[in-house]
Amino acid sequence: QVQLVESGGGLVQPGGSLRLSCAASGFTFSMYGMSWYRQAPGEERELVASIDSTGGSQDYVDSVKGRFTISRDNVKNTVTLQMNSLKPEDTAKYYCNCKRLGTDYWGQGTQVTVSS
Repeated sequence: QVQLVESGGGLVQPGGSLRLSCAASGFTFSMYGMSWYRQAPGEERELVASIDSTGGSQDYVDSVKGRFTISRDNVKNTVTLQMNSLKPEDTAKYYCNCKRLGTDYWGQGTQVTVSS
């Protein structure tokens, strides 16, 4: 079965950095695009960044462009979100996502809190 397991969240001061990782299993990882979403309390889940199956194309929501970088390793079956210059408004639970055969798969999420 498809499993997505996120790690790397935590508490960081404004201007700091965090690196989120998502370990994928149960499917042919190299065939599918992957995404990171986030959801703050009382807000809808928001697409943050996406990467295609080869890693050759990435897309970002405007609010994180120039600060976040999504990448993947098709040997280790991982997708990573490097987050720099973090702001308090980046505080949210971050989720790894794969859309496969018409179904959305999600990890359990990892909390990112940006606060002084």
